[in-house]
Amino acid sequence: MLCKPKTRLAFCIFTMIFTMALCGCNASTQTVDTDDTTITSEENDKDAQTEETALSDVQPAQTETVPEPAAEETASETAQLEDGTYVVDFATDSSMFRVNEANEGKGILTVKDGVMTLHISLQSQKILNLYPGLAEDAQKDGAELLEPTVDTVTYSDGMSEEVFGFDVPVPYLDDEFDLALIGTKGTWYDHKVTVSDPVPGDDVHGGSAALDLEDGEYSVTAELIGGTGKATIDSPTKLTVKDGQGTLTVTWSSPNYDYMLVGGEKYEPVNTEGNSVFEIPFNKLGEPVDVVGDTTAMSKPHEVEYTITCNIE
Repeated sequence: MLCKPKTRLAFCIFTMIFTMALCGCNASTQTVDTDDTTITSEENDKDAQTEETALSDVQPAQTETVPEPAAEETASETAQLEDGTYVVDFATDSSMFRVNEANEGKGILTVKDGVMTLHISLQSQKILNLYPGLAEDAQKDGAELLEPTVDTVTYSDGMSEEVFGFDVPVPYLDDEFDLALIGTKGTWYDHKVTVSDPVPGDDVHGGSAALDLEDGEYSVTAELIGGTGKATIDSPTKLTVKDGQGTLTVTWSSPNYDYMLVGGEKYEPVNTEGNSVFEIPFNKLGEPVDVVGDTTAMSKPHEVEYTITCNIE
């Protein structure tokens, strides 16, 4: 009888310990389950975000309109340029590669069957070849290099010089295109060039296309406008045509003109006595041509701007 309470107490203590152990196992299991759920939830969120990002990256590519290359648009526009010859501006990315100063940054663009070719005269004979493209392609087998021509340029002081010129294919106007060069040092260089502002004509100094006249001498009327109106030139006067190029004889009403400027070039009198007489290039009929006459009649020499308009009698 005395041992029964002790036995009952031990049984109760054992039962309590066993129950607590079971509760602890359940709690641990819930924690693990909770952590697994959290991990799984985070992974699902990351996957969802990744899918959303991928979709957002793909959608613009499906809806975005890809613009046409600017070069192709320009080429399409220049296809409307009629066949003929044009004076154009030629610009480069280097002061060491440019048109000869006598030509004032200009070249002659020829359009035939829609194909454009530019002739430029360079500064010297130091550039040996050009290539319409990149320098690395110019060095590949089969590359078609542009060979030089020998051009004669005349400077404002009357001096002449032989330089190299090139006929360059022009893919389009107003936008840069690649034009590589090689000089006497044997190294190819990349350059960007631009051809722009076409004006009908074949004279880089401002003249028009060749005169549609047979070679010979013609009597033309000559109208001078400008200055104070006191100076005049002889009219009619002589227009000489050779190979389609005209030369006009200009005789002033004064002996005080010591030079004339036409298209930036300087021309000296062809006589030493009497009123000043000049022979200047003249390739326009019925249209005013800009000229400058330098007069010494004032206290100091003074350049005066005029226009001359000629018509065949």
